[in-house]
Amino acid sequence: MLIQGGTVLDPAQSLHAVRDVALAGGRVTAVAEHLTPAPGDEVIDARGLDVTPGLIDLHVHVFPGASHYGIEPDPHCLATGTTTVVDAGSAGALTFPAFRKYVIEVSQTRILPFLNIGATGMLSAEVGELEDVRFIDRGRALAMIEAHRDLIRGVKVRLSRELVGANVRVALSTALETAEAAGLPLMVHPGDTPIPLDDILRELRRGDVLTHCYHGREQGVLDERGRVRAQARRALDRGVNFDVGHGVGSFAFAVARAALAQELRPGTISSDLHVYNVIRPVFDLATTMSKFLALGLGLDDVVRATTEMPARAIGALGELGTLAPGAAADVTLLQFDSGDVEFADARGEKVKAAARLVPVRVVRNGVARPAGLQRPHVPPAPFSGRPR
Repeated sequence: MLIQGGTVLDPAQSLHAVRDVALAGGRVTAVAEHLTPAPGDEVIDARGLDVTPGLIDLHVHVFPGASHYGIEPDPHCLATGTTTVVDAGSAGALTFPAFRKYVIEVSQTRILPFLNIGATGMLSAEVGELEDVRFIDRGRALAMIEAHRDLIRGVKVRLSRELVGANVRVALSTALETAEAAGLPLMVHPGDTPIPLDDILRELRRGDVLTHCYHGREQGVLDERGRVRAQARRALDRGVNFDVGHGVGSFAFAVARAALAQELRPGTISSDLHVYNVIRPVFDLATTMSKFLALGLGLDDVVRATTEMPARAIGALGELGTLAPGAAADVTLLQFDSGDVEFADARGEKVKAAARLVPVRVVRNGVARPAGLQRPHVPPAPFSGRPR
């Protein structure tokens, strides 16, 4: 395959220029100003488009049929320009084998999960996976990680009070011990936590992930005066990754605006895409990227946060997150759609913008297919409470 004439944005190579991209055998083979197609090559005219490494979403939930959050990965992720997703803890040690067999291994979307420290994973909308301390099982989690080292890229813990009950400190310490023993990063879900966020931030190590970093609930990155917490700055300085994780209740324009003005930028931009937000307000990763353009981030920064940086976060840069020769043949083609557009956050605030990023084509493992903004017509699964 030869992708011709597009503007290649590959922050991992400090590349932003019109280039051709050649793919063969499931790999990138060349990126240059002018490449000639070989006999039999599929040629894609990318003039007027931005050509990026396949987009990576560091936070989704794609375990349908088991987790109440689960969506089908291919129509909602790959079909909207995202070639690789990190499932953020939908499965725990008791459910991961089914996740692998029935979802990961049969999907075209590449799925590299974080294992929930709660052994059941995120099954129930009514019962938090950490409310029963018996499910917080370090040994079982480590055994599952060792059995699936080729896939599992981290450990996940959700610390909202309605998910963890009285077990918040044992859940956090067990998750940290498990991640440390496995040599993997920990992803922490904060917000409405029964302990101060500062206590959580003090524990996080270089490479760990604080997702939902711009949520508007209790225990966020801003203090009562609207200033970025000192512990958040210290965590950022020592290499903790602040991840967006938009979701249905975890992204506020006001918080993001204030944090960005104080130089607390996201390391990774992710959607937290799941059944309760795929219709609104998230839709897909490209829409979340567009919101950060509307907030003033540059295009290269937004692409870096959805290619190079998530690839680094899961230890896959070189294979993923770049178009350097030898990398996986995953490519996303984006266009700017100009015209008045309105974006909503998880709290109902709306922001107007003059353009949005729209995926128009996606290449996964050297195979090209159309892509586009996801607007499903089916309602989300019924839910008796508030998604968390």
